[in-house]
Amino acid sequence: MSIYEEALKFHERVKGKIEVISRVEVDNSYDLSLAYTPGVAQPCIEIQKNPNLAYTYTRKWNTIAVISDGTAVLGLGDIGPLASLPVMEGKCVLFKKFADVDAFPIVIDSKNIDEIVDTISKISLGFGGINLEDISAPRCFEIEKRLKEKLDIPVFHDDQHGTAIVVLAGLINALKIVKKDLEGLKIVINGAGAAGTSIAKLLLSYGAKNVIMCDKHGALSTDQNLDEAKMELAKITNPNNEKGKLIDVIKNADVFIGVSAPNVLTSEMVKNMSNDSIVFAMANPTPEIFPEDAKKGGARIVGTGRSDYPNQINNVLAFPGIFRGALDARASEINEDMKIAAAMAIANSIKEDELTEENIIPKPFDLKVQREVSRAVFEAAIKSKVARIK
Repeated sequence: MSIYEEALKFHERVKGKIEVISRVEVDNSYDLSLAYTPGVAQPCIEIQKNPNLAYTYTRKWNTIAVISDGTAVLGLGDIGPLASLPVMEGKCVLFKKFADVDAFPIVIDSKNIDEIVDTISKISLGFGGINLEDISAPRCFEIEKRLKEKLDIPVFHDDQHGTAIVVLAGLINALKIVKKDLEGLKIVINGAGAAGTSIAKLLLSYGAKNVIMCDKHGALSTDQNLDEAKMELAKITNPNNEKGKLIDVIKNADVFIGVSAPNVLTSEMVKNMSNDSIVFAMANPTPEIFPEDAKKGGARIVGTGRSDYPNQINNVLAFPGIFRGALDARASEINEDMKIAAAMAIANSIKEDELTEENIIPKPFDLKVQREVSRAVFEAAIKSKVARIK
């Protein structure tokens, strides 16, 4: 059987990948009186007087909602909210496995931004954080922005920021090998959607100067007729106002980052990049270029989103530890300092004497990475004054 046939039988057998388990025993009337009526009235009264005590008397401190409208499911596109539920359940499994975070899948039957923001806002009280998932661009930008303005708990669109954090981590380590400086690099990002936008902004925050964004029409620049999200991106990228298709702007680039479509980069195009070029081709399941073809073109370091090649750029390295750290700090948001701290923690989890062209990113099942990420995020939350622990 193929992996898809096996997975279908697996899902039929388990009938859902998560369940609710009671953390307390209720075996007699006294247990019932403590966990439910009449005893439960007392924590209710205390929370009414001081809402912050919800973190003390309930599981709010360790719970997040994994929320999607099913419009941008990885590799499948707009399949609708109900069909996205297996993905959301899977994400919840990863949260529990890698960071002991209790996550609940919630799918919303609407594509209306106002309705989605209103729905999430109204259910947010029961959670310590919100993980947005598989929501299409450019709607995802507005939804996240408005929720961050309205809510006092972390709101994190993983398709954007989780991917960006792991890309930055991989690039930090790749640059140690090729001995180049981030500020002097020409970086081309192909794919101006959710992930590409966040990657560009995080790289710029970290010190990159020359980032060129490409969509299917070519390089973005401010003299084009672009939608609001792409125009915002054009204003902060492409400082030399380069024009043309990917084949044109890839010339002399030090780094190619692909979050776009299969087979858009060729060996010949890689040959036109600079020496010791870095290629992160992350389209799934078929990347922009396969590693062997990128190497044939002269790329020194290659990463993909696939698990069957070295240097898998997998956001499971980021999001569990990020939420663990944010929840532990009782952070009001996940800010740029916390994202950069997470990227550096991922990068630093590989010792410099262990770095090679095929070992710039730790493996997803290295649980020490999550511990390092959560610690770094926790400390960054405190330093940036968004933590609310005493």
